[in-house]
Amino acid sequence: MFLVKVKRHFQITIPNNMRKSFNITEGDYMEMEKKAGEIILKPVKMVHPDQAYFYTKEWQQGEAEADKDIAEGDVLGPFDNLKDSLNTLKTVKI
Repeated sequence: MFLVKVKRHFQITIPNNMRKSFNITEGDYMEMEKKAGEIILKPVKMVHPDQAYFYTKEWQQGEAEADKDIAEGDVLGPFDNLKDSLNTLKTVKI
């Protein structure tokens, strides 16, 4: 159990080891609940489950790689029509 002080504007500081344990960072949201005379705080991540993949480390690495390729001009296209784009894809060696 940790003792925290209510400061100006009714703010409290969550102890460092609790923040790390629950992966709470600045700007995160907390759900507050009153239960049996106690205040319960629960971390809430504001990412829709259907979009959680976008925030994975692997996806973000791919995004960074794509951004780099675009910045360096290492892209194909743009194409005027679907036929041209499909023909180009058939010739690309991966």
